[in-house]
Amino acid sequence: MNRVLLAMLAGLLVSTAAHAETVSVAVAANFTKVAEQLAPIFRAETGHDVVYSFGATGQLYTQATQGAPFEVFLSADDVRPTKSIEDGIGVDGTVFTYAIGALALYSTSLDLSDGKAVLEGGDFEKIAIADPETAPYGRAATEALAALGLTEAVTPKLVTGENITQTLQFIESGNAELGFTAASQVVGKSSVWLVPADLYEPIRQDAVLLKTGEVNPAALAYIDFLKSDVAVAVIEAAGYVVE
Repeated sequence: MNRVLLAMLAGLLVSTAAHAETVSVAVAANFTKVAEQLAPIFRAETGHDVVYSFGATGQLYTQATQGAPFEVFLSADDVRPTKSIEDGIGVDGTVFTYAIGALALYSTSLDLSDGKAVLEGGDFEKIAIADPETAPYGRAATEALAALGLTEAVTPKLVTGENITQTLQFIESGNAELGFTAASQVVGKSSVWLVPADLYEPIRQDAVLLKTGEVNPAALAYIDFLKSDVAVAVIEAAGYVVE
């Protein structure tokens, strides 16, 4: 009897493994930590595996249009997922907002309890920002500076990161005394000023299923997983808003 049960269990495990798939997900750099937290939960919930590619939204999208084998795209904006449908690489009807981000000013050496005053005072040599051409958080930072009337004063001091992760590295390494990051990257850190939301356009982060993943069960499962209560709880705990 025991041998029969063991044989049945072994068969079940083989069957499960045989049906497990892997999904390739392109992820905006600001969402790196959260995506990494979600990966083991996704595996436990679905039995599927996930492989991530992190980077600036614009760069990832360009790679997708040039044939990169991404199957799901987690953007840092709500423009490119919609554009993916227009460009024929995204699956119509699959775009949704998985998170709404917030912009933060962060420093390891300056007191940012009044970040606006620090920016206006200009008593710093370098301020880091993600490339506004490819990174939505960089664009939001330029919008905030413009709204504060500080573009001209701050521009000579800008250090531009390829993406929001590199921007954070500039700040934490001391290459810039302060800089604009995603609020989710600095949860729990000191000397953080949350930039007022009325200074920049809302950072709606949309996801889309790409046509390369249309018939991959793991890709379909990942899209559903992002909408689940367990995933939403992790996303909100990281400082994002989920509608």
